[in-house]
Amino acid sequence: MMDRTIRPLVIVAAFAGSLIVGLLLMLWAVGGLRHVTAPAAIGGPFQLTDQTGQAVTEKSLQGRPTVIFFGFTHCPDICPTSLFEISEVLRAMGKDADRVNAYFISVDPERDTTAAMKDYLSSFDPHLKGLTGNSDQVAKVISTFRVYARKVPLKDGDYTMDHTALVYLMDRDGKFVSPFNLKRTPEQSAADLKRYL
Repeated sequence: MMDRTIRPLVIVAAFAGSLIVGLLLMLWAVGGLRHVTAPAAIGGPFQLTDQTGQAVTEKSLQGRPTVIFFGFTHCPDICPTSLFEISEVLRAMGKDADRVNAYFISVDPERDTTAAMKDYLSSFDPHLKGLTGNSDQVAKVISTFRVYARKVPLKDGDYTMDHTALVYLMDRDGKFVSPFNLKRTPEQSAADLKRYL
């Protein structure tokens, strides 16, 4: 007897709860709940220098889609492979590559001077810009992009860097869109990037 009474109440309560959750999600999506905190942002203010000595800030990202890869010039495999793949995407874009920002940001400011970045990037597409700075500037950009980077000592007294091996895709407003997938043909990646022009 109690089951017959309680069951309709449970169904009504579940329906009402679903309606409330749906309404809250809809209000948040259309901006009606401005006080609700959005997911943590990726990106933010920074100031670095490219391989030619030119200053680059977060404002440099605006007006063009941007791909960003964090790494270091002494990286044995992941960095050169990723930069080669980005170079192939830029090549596949043809003249549209002039309308895209492509940045390689160092996580190793101790060794990656502007001269070291210039020499290293000479092997890749000329659209790629290498960004570096002093340890504080690099630490700030690593933090704002939520990048993991850690110095790992080697037995011979040298060191390597563990780091996030993700390519960031930013839109024309400098806002993070998603990780950029390089594990497809350069033509497919180029077509995807052209959608943001």
